[in-house]
Amino acid sequence: MLSIANKILMHYDSNARDLPWRVGPKSSADKAINPYHVWLSEIMLQQTTVAAVIPYFEKFTTRWPDFDALAAAAETDVMAAWAGLGYYARARNLVKCARTVSSDYDGILPQDEQGLRLLSGIGDYTAAAIASIAFGRRALVVDANIERIIARIFAIDTPLPKGKKQIKAALDTIVPEDRAGDLAQGLMDIGASICSAKNPKCMLCPLNEDCQAYHDGRVEAYPVKPAKKIKPERIGMAWWIVRDGHVLLIKRPDAAMLGGMRALPDDGWKARQDGDGVLPFDHNFEKIGKSMTFKQVVQHSFTHFSLKLSLTSIEVNQDVRMDESDNFIWWPIDKIEQAGLPTVFAKAINIVMKYEKGETYE
Repeated sequence: MLSIANKILMHYDSNARDLPWRVGPKSSADKAINPYHVWLSEIMLQQTTVAAVIPYFEKFTTRWPDFDALAAAAETDVMAAWAGLGYYARARNLVKCARTVSSDYDGILPQDEQGLRLLSGIGDYTAAAIASIAFGRRALVVDANIERIIARIFAIDTPLPKGKKQIKAALDTIVPEDRAGDLAQGLMDIGASICSAKNPKCMLCPLNEDCQAYHDGRVEAYPVKPAKKIKPERIGMAWWIVRDGHVLLIKRPDAAMLGGMRALPDDGWKARQDGDGVLPFDHNFEKIGKSMTFKQVVQHSFTHFSLKLSLTSIEVNQDVRMDESDNFIWWPIDKIEQAGLPTVFAKAINIVMKYEKGETYE
């Protein structure tokens, strides 16, 4: 009887997804695994889907093909290129990690989990994934897909997150000394295409004979999750301040949410408090033309809270001169898509643009 590991590897050898960062079992023998690609993809894939990551990965590797190139990039450029992918601390850590690898490790990643965990943005999961996939080390890689599969195979009914320790221990019993990276990727593929959270395709699963949850008829009961907490709702304001074909953007403080990103000025809303309704800087500009608050409100969901953001448009005198700096910049409106704004502010700008085209009401 084949072991669980052998079944996973056989399935992977025949059905591996073709992903731009992956060197799969059907790749030519002379195609080597690129640790930079593995690292970049694993950082991007944290809490993000494969479909969302692919265009960002291709954009980044074209513009910054290795650690040295990314290390030399301006952080604002990297943040702008990351815009829309979310969880922006990952982008800041991406730059920090690249600079450390370039300056302290001659542009070469450490190969073991312990060394990898010393780098910015790399925790236990990412270190294990890089060590196993990029360097062939035996490591216990547990992402959401693998967590779900192992919980079902072994019918681990301890609710998450407490059950994570048992899941990892169970995984340890099936990971081989060699091809640990292929095993991890094989499990990821099974989780993505067969062992889904809802309506899993158990009849197609190469592991159904070994799955206790399948035999018990309770597959969707695993993994056991705690009750969902209701997200608090915050209220805030943002401003579309225009002058002579330009809009005023600010650079958000590094320590703030969406830190280091270009954005519209807002009133200081946070995960734990509403905004105060006040512009975040002193101003003495004269309003000209029409000033208004749009009826349409931006609604955006963050990990720990949801936000309702009102948007006010102000046209100011073209003689106003707020000196451009790292924190303030008058950005050409016709090139606003190049500013790399976070999604919540991109939604706000979409409201403005639709209004300008007469597609929405105030």
